[in-house]
Amino acid sequence: MSKKAREFDIVVYGATGYTGRLVAEYLSTHYGSRKDGPKWAMAGRSLTKLQEVRDEIGADPATPLITANSDDLASLEAMCARTRVVLSTVGPYQLYGDALVEACVKTGTDYADLCGEPGWMREKIDQHHEAAKASGSRICFSSGFDSIPFDLGVLMTQKEAQARFGGPAPRIKGRVRAMAGTFSGGTAASLTATMKAVAKNPSLIKVLQSPFGLTPGFEGPDQPSGMVPHYEEDLGKWAAPFVMAPINTKNVHRTNFLLGHPYGKDFRYDEMVLTSPSEAGKAAAGAIADMMKNPFGAKPPKPGEGPSKEERENGFYDLLFIAEMPDGRALHYGVKGKYDPGYGSTSRMLAETGIALLACDKPGGVGTPGAFLGENLVKRLQEHAEINFAAED
Repeated sequence: MSKKAREFDIVVYGATGYTGRLVAEYLSTHYGSRKDGPKWAMAGRSLTKLQEVRDEIGADPATPLITANSDDLASLEAMCARTRVVLSTVGPYQLYGDALVEACVKTGTDYADLCGEPGWMREKIDQHHEAAKASGSRICFSSGFDSIPFDLGVLMTQKEAQARFGGPAPRIKGRVRAMAGTFSGGTAASLTATMKAVAKNPSLIKVLQSPFGLTPGFEGPDQPSGMVPHYEEDLGKWAAPFVMAPINTKNVHRTNFLLGHPYGKDFRYDEMVLTSPSEAGKAAAGAIADMMKNPFGAKPPKPGEGPSKEERENGFYDLLFIAEMPDGRALHYGVKGKYDPGYGSTSRMLAETGIALLACDKPGGVGTPGAFLGENLVKRLQEHAEINFAAED
């Protein structure tokens, strides 16, 4: 059976979890009553819990429900064979994602998740990239706040540089100007699982440390570390380490790698958080650097926990990308999103990634939102998810 002839367009796997519920609610609210909307279903371990969540989010009572378990490959293959795309919110993925990715590759089903676990991602690249190319399965990791705004922000900044300067910028700086929101319990659990995985398999350290950990066979130039606070003369502000940079930078370089290096093989990129120009800004940058040793504090959030609806709706983020050309010319490009980045905006990004995959004509493989979907996803995010992409000067 071809993908287009399958029973469903999208299955939300993990729909009873905190973020999975938000994805299902978004699909129900924004596309449930549209005749041209995707045919979608909710999936998880417990039929009773799926029924409860379906009713609580106000979804159509006829919304299909599928039971499948992360440790039951047969149930996952049966689920994947019924749909064109699976959206997974069941993490940490290195604990619960192996069988689902295998099932998607085997059945030629497209897949997107919220993974920020580069060691596991590299393992899946090595294990499944060629098989996914053969089956037509597009495995699209990091389809939330890590790393869509950064991955697509760089892609669009390079498009602007090409149009304005006639070529790509060999250096881009990603800077978080402002952000209001919280870390997810899944993010904290993923970091814990990664540290345990490294203890068992020290070879993962090289993948985690290298900006090119997700580009097997290619090592680009030395990259700015982004780990040392410093004053940025061009912006007039202090810059501090950004906790998500280690995963975002790897995805940006993988997009460049998969697309055939349109940014250049000498491309350099880093991400940092901006504070202020004063001594207080310097102190804040130092405090952020110290916090990087334990970003989640003494009591990290637990998977399944998250902010209230009001907190999600009051969240936002404002990102700046600075393209620097060898002759001194530069341009600024902004990406601004409404809603809490870790939940409210992330759930919208994952849902829109799934819908964009339905129209994707790229070959299969283990890729990124930027490499598979590019400007088509940018367009969807601007039209539906309240994320704005725009040159600023």
